[in-house]
Amino acid sequence: MGQVTIYLNDKNEKRLKAAAKAAGVPVSRWVANLVEEKAHTVWPEPVCRLAGAWQNFPDLETIRKTEGKDSARKML
Repeated sequence: MGQVTIYLNDKNEKRLKAAAKAAGVPVSRWVANLVEEKAHTVWPEPVCRLAGAWQNFPDLETIRKTEGKDSARKML
């Protein structure tokens, strides 16, 4: 298990300790929970269940048709 050293000013250190105490966990567990919550790489399950939920949402081709034409581009 890795260890991390962080530097906090006095105000934030007090806030961190108070938050951990209110949650009933050690400071290290509180920080680990925060990292787990904020640094995930997959969508939460409730968001994944929304895929396809809007049946009348236009498909990509329909969306592209409303975009208009690209401007002519000059070769470099």
